[in-house]
Amino acid sequence: MDAYDLITRNASEVVTEDEVRALADDPEGKRAYVGYEPSGVLHIGHMLTANKLIDLQEAGFEVVVLLADVHAYLNGKGTFEEIRETAERMKAQFIAYGLDESQTEFILGSEYQLDESYVLDLHALELETTLSRAERAMAEIKSGDGVTVAQAVYPIMQALDIVYLDVDLAIGGMEQRKVHMLARDTLPSIGEESPTCMHTPLIADLGTGIGKMSSSEGVTISMEDTTEDIEDKVNGAFCPPTADPDPTEEGDERENPVLQIFEYHVFPRFERVVVERPEQYGGNLDYDDYETLEADLESGELHPADAKGALADYLDELIAPGRAKIAE
Repeated sequence: MDAYDLITRNASEVVTEDEVRALADDPEGKRAYVGYEPSGVLHIGHMLTANKLIDLQEAGFEVVVLLADVHAYLNGKGTFEEIRETAERMKAQFIAYGLDESQTEFILGSEYQLDESYVLDLHALELETTLSRAERAMAEIKSGDGVTVAQAVYPIMQALDIVYLDVDLAIGGMEQRKVHMLARDTLPSIGEESPTCMHTPLIADLGTGIGKMSSSEGVTISMEDTTEDIEDKVNGAFCPPTADPDPTEEGDERENPVLQIFEYHVFPRFERVVVERPEQYGGNLDYDDYETLEADLESGELHPADAKGALADYLDELIAPGRAKIAE
């Protein structure tokens, strides 16, 4: 796999392709970043972007993880003391999950976001951003029903972070797309370049296949989960024998979250996936790539129940180091 293919593997979108290709031509020493509000426990959404960071480290990038304590405070997630304690726990979990500590720089937002130069640049960007644009950018990541003034400032800070962290590539889930487009539009107004961005997919709700999996609603998978928890959640997942399920009667589009987790979580981390089955049901199935597993599910060669059993085992293996770190 060449550098560009590795960098963009499982990405939903790159902005722009030419900019990412330029980075792939000479990736050594380039810097990529993703920001997380400290929430205490890594869940499957964190792990998806972490998988992309691992790909980037393999390609030669240095990785910056912003543990966004000021953002979390603005979003009503607790006191600074509580948030910073949570950030330390998350840092340990990221390393346990597989980030190369020697190629990863963890930074608290408060280390630079309270400096005078940052605050003045933030005010300059505020002059270039309408309240409605900031609200649209924040819509998919805010907590609560209304929008506070603090939450309107939140996405403008995210744009400015890209400059102050001195990174070449900004990473986020598709829910961050509007924030990154805001950054591309507004940063030139303060003499900075439009950032290169990459967006990772969103996993569908585990139980229904509708919308996105959420740590605040429905069922999610996190590093707190025991082996039994993971088995129960995966066994109860929506998994029709197809990668393209029919919409609901109400017209809601659906995905197959079991296949999504295989594609975005399991195959990037394991060279070979084995689905164990009794000999009387055909014996084990071995897979070197996601596409063959998907095709076998579609054809009926692989039963959804067997796929779920294998998925639970591989997820448990991925989560076990972080679970042990939490137990400490």
